[in-house]
Amino acid sequence: MSMTSSFFCSLDEVKKILDKFYKRKEIQKLGADYGLDARLFHQAFISFRNYIMQSHSLDVDIHIILNDICFSAAHVDDLFPFFLRHAKQIFPVLECKDDLRKISDLRIPPNWYPEARAIQRKIIFHSGPTNSGKTYHAIQKYLSAKSGVYCGPLKLLAHEIFEKSNAAGVPCDLVTGEERVTIDADGKQAAHVACTVEMCSVTTPYEVAVIDEIQMIKDPARGWAWTRALLGLCAEEVHLCGESAAIDLVTELMYTTGEEVEVRNYKRLTPISVLDHALESLDNLRPGDCIVCFSKNDIYSVSRQIEIRGLESAVIYGSLPPGTKLAQAKKFNDPDDPCKILVATDAIGMGLNLSIRRIIFYSLIKPTINEKGEKEIEPITTSQALQIAGRAGRFSSKYKEGEVTTMNREDLSLLREILNRHVDPIKAAGLHPTAEQIEMFAYHLPDTTLANLIDIFVDFSQVDGQYFVCNMDDFKFSAELIQHIPLSLRVRYVFCTAPINKKQPFVCSSLLQFARQYSRNEPLTFSWLRRYIKWPLLPPKNIKDLMDLEAVHDVLDLYLWLSYRFIDMFPDASLIRDLQKELDGVIQDGVHNITKLIKISESHKLLNLESLSAENQSRLSGTSKGQARRMRGTKTLGSKAAEPPGPDAGEKSLASRLVQQGLLTADMLKQLEKEWLTQQTEHGKDRTEPETPSPSKGTRRKKKESDSD
Repeated sequence: MSMTSSFFCSLDEVKKILDKFYKRKEIQKLGADYGLDARLFHQAFISFRNYIMQSHSLDVDIHIILNDICFSAAHVDDLFPFFLRHAKQIFPVLECKDDLRKISDLRIPPNWYPEARAIQRKIIFHSGPTNSGKTYHAIQKYLSAKSGVYCGPLKLLAHEIFEKSNAAGVPCDLVTGEERVTIDADGKQAAHVACTVEMCSVTTPYEVAVIDEIQMIKDPARGWAWTRALLGLCAEEVHLCGESAAIDLVTELMYTTGEEVEVRNYKRLTPISVLDHALESLDNLRPGDCIVCFSKNDIYSVSRQIEIRGLESAVIYGSLPPGTKLAQAKKFNDPDDPCKILVATDAIGMGLNLSIRRIIFYSLIKPTINEKGEKEIEPITTSQALQIAGRAGRFSSKYKEGEVTTMNREDLSLLREILNRHVDPIKAAGLHPTAEQIEMFAYHLPDTTLANLIDIFVDFSQVDGQYFVCNMDDFKFSAELIQHIPLSLRVRYVFCTAPINKKQPFVCSSLLQFARQYSRNEPLTFSWLRRYIKWPLLPPKNIKDLMDLEAVHDVLDLYLWLSYRFIDMFPDASLIRDLQKELDGVIQDGVHNITKLIKISESHKLLNLESLSAENQSRLSGTSKGQARRMRGTKTLGSKAAEPPGPDAGEKSLASRLVQQGLLTADMLKQLEKEWLTQQTEHGKDRTEPETPSPSKGTRRKKKESDSD
């Protein structure tokens, strides 16, 4: 039925009826009762109005009610059943919202683990700072038990306990996302297992369980794994190791399970002191020093300057393979090796045994990504500072007293302030939807994409004040990446939980390629993968080559991770592991010669580092001081505190320096230029200055940079 030829009332009258319907608070309240919040109500109304005004075959019942309202034979509220019917068509979630709320009810997580609830567990919290012996005492209980599980935050830590246990004559298996090692020659499982926390079994009974770094239960992305281990491990004794900030939350959570928490407090075994003077110059470095940086560019720059002074340094940062990190740590710790200086990121905070005398913070600024995916520049937290500073003067190292200072004098007082702050108690533990929950959602919403299912789940989820739903952005990123590939929901879910670095384009494209091969039912064989990564790979000639090799190593990690979930489709795990070890050796050689790679990269303009002039080599350039000044109260890039480096920073443009320091990205630079040019166009229309020539593009860029500063 054509709307335009069948209404007795005019189009204007129909518009007025719809507007009146939309503005009625009673209607909005009624919509809320059916699950239509303000956003959904608005979207549903726009669609409903367009349907009525533009449809050439309007439903007869809507046609009749609109005419009745026009002639006062019905009330505008009588439109609601038709509006609700339309809303349910465009938002299928409304039809089953009660079921979805039940599925996403996360208010009683302890009930998810019946095996753990069937026993009365003893919970012991080993609380203390770094180098206090808390983990040592928990591990001793683990080793003396008939059976046990160690749950750590890093593969390196799981490997360490695996090796310690077997060296102590306690047979122990290893389980990480990418690796399974059974110590028994016949493949029989050992009574002890060391694993990464995500991989622990919540159905296997143990005498003793150890959960390391329990404070990570608050981690926005991984906190769910610690919550699962804490609530679900089926062990007679559960030993928790971590910061005192987690004691109150753990006690509250265990109260809901009917289990008491015994707290054992530990003090640091060796003294550590904050020096009353900053390093100020790399000429003042001593054996056992570790310079901590928060960007790769700073790592490269400092390493280069140390080499200029005729010193050797080891380098450790997060994206290096575990084998390379261990090799660099061994090089630094070896008393017979000429390498006595370490340059590292906060990756040294846990997982590596290092013989450090003095920690030197090159900067107190750490770039972070907020919940909106935006880059923020903020000072490190007290927890982070304590974790890093605590690496100096370890009980097991040759330096029995630790020292902490900063590179720049201006940062020293702030470092003291950060270290002396009280660490706020942890308020909530992370949770994560399971594959089963998402499958039940998909049953009710069969045409919804996985990324949208996650959004709907988070919207509908109900948690009490002791929990929060972990950030699912990485999961959604992978879901959107492989959305167009035909996969079953369970397989798609597994692919999306694969840990990848979404900043690495090659790793992302590899996940896509792996999923495509899987969907075609084509096994990813050793020979196929060799061709895909273009093996054999050449040793790195510059820093870019080194970063590319690190990305390939991550791709091999991804293959190994998937091989334990889809063994038939990823059949050559052992061959790939051998290949990865060979690649690790190539990367180790590259890192060993990193200063040479930096020099080559600079000469070919592949790396933009500030070089020091001869007269200023007695101390670092003003850039570091600029960073110290910027850090005061700085939370966003455009704050007033973000001032330029000192005059000895050279003639390099401000934009180049900000990019080099990690304070500005190329995309941000383009956006700033675009906004500045737009402003100039708007303000310049009414302003003419004949005596001043119009600025060139280069002049505009310079002006923009000054404004951004």
